[in-house]
Amino acid sequence: MIPIARPDLGQEEIDAVAEVIRSGIVAQGPKVKALEAAWADYCGVRHAVAVSNGTLALMATFACLEIGAGDEVITVAHTFAATANAILSTGAVPIFVDIEPDTYLIDAKRIEAAITSRTRAIVPVHLFGLVADMDMIRAIADRHGLAVVEDACQAHGATFRGRRAGSFGHGTFSLYATKNMTTGEGGFITTDDDDLADRLRLYRNQGMRARYQFESLGFNYRMTDINAAIGLVQLAKLDRNTARRQAIAARYDEAFADLPVRTPVVPQGRTHVYHQYTLEVGPERDGIIAAIRAGGVGADIYYPIPVHHQAYIQERGLHADLPVTDFAAERTIALPMFPGLSSEDQATVIAVVRQAVMAHAGAGSPA
Repeated sequence: MIPIARPDLGQEEIDAVAEVIRSGIVAQGPKVKALEAAWADYCGVRHAVAVSNGTLALMATFACLEIGAGDEVITVAHTFAATANAILSTGAVPIFVDIEPDTYLIDAKRIEAAITSRTRAIVPVHLFGLVADMDMIRAIADRHGLAVVEDACQAHGATFRGRRAGSFGHGTFSLYATKNMTTGEGGFITTDDDDLADRLRLYRNQGMRARYQFESLGFNYRMTDINAAIGLVQLAKLDRNTARRQAIAARYDEAFADLPVRTPVVPQGRTHVYHQYTLEVGPERDGIIAAIRAGGVGADIYYPIPVHHQAYIQERGLHADLPVTDFAAERTIALPMFPGLSSEDQATVIAVVRQAVMAHAGAGSPA
C-alpha cells in the first residue's frame, strides 16, 4: 500500500538526537531556544514559543488571551477537531461559519454576520497548506477589536501576499509526525505581541520564570531538546521539501486535468505547501475511494464527519447550517503527498485514481 504520508526522517535527525542525549540536557534547553529563534525568523515574527503539540499551542494561546466562559470564537467545522476542542477547553464556544467552495477555507464574507457582543476572536484554519484570505479577516478583526488566532497547523511556510502563515495574528502550528515539518510531537505559537509571548512562556512552564517562583497559573506544555533537535534539522529541509510537494502536486494537476474532478485551487497571491492534496470527485466519492484503496493506494478523507456533526458538539447545542462544508465532506478525497513519494509510486497513484474515477464517472461530476 502506498501510504498517504510518510515523515522525511534520516541520519541527520538520528545524529541530532544522539548529540542531545550525549549532552545530558534532554528537557527544554538550548535546542528549544535555538529552534524558537529560527522559527520566528522564518515566519517573520518577533516571537516563537515552542510547546508539546499543536492542540496545546491553541489551548495556551486562548488561555493567555483570557478567552473564557461566555465568550464566542468564530471558526470553521471543516477542520480537525482540535480547533474546536481548544476553544471549548477555555469554557468559550466555537461559532461555526461556512467555507469557500473552491479553497475549503473559511469564507471571510460570512464572518461579520456571525459576530456578536460576545465574540472575542476569529480562528481561520489554513487547511491543507493554503492560507485563508487574511487581508479581509484582519480588516474585520481590526474593525471589531477581535483577536486573530491562525490555526496554521497544516501550513508551515505557506504565504499570503508575501507573508508567511502565522504572521498575521497569533499563529499556532503542529509538529506532529505527518506534518510538513515534524518533531515527532510538538508545536509553536508565533506572535509579535511581547506581553503575550511572555505570558505564554510562563504558562507552558507551570507559571515559573525562576525555579519554584510561581508568578501565575501554568502547566507543563514544554517541548524537549530531543524534539527540538529533530525540528532544527527539519526546518533546514523545509523549503526543499515544500518544493518537492509542489512538484508532486503539479504532476497530479496535469494528470487529472481531463477527468471530471476538481484539483486544488490556489488563488493569486498565495503559495500552497500541500500538506494534503485534495480532489473533489463528485457524489460517487465512497465508491471511488474504495476502488483506489483496492488498487493499493492509501487515499483518505479529510474530514468525513465535519466538527459540527460530531456528537459531543451536538450535545452542547452548537448547531450550524453549513451546506458547503457538508458538500466538501461528502465529495473530497486526499491522495498520497509526502516528499519521499517516488516518481514510480506517483505514477501508480495516478493510474489507479484515473481508473477509479473513470469507472464511476457516469454517476456525476463535481459542481
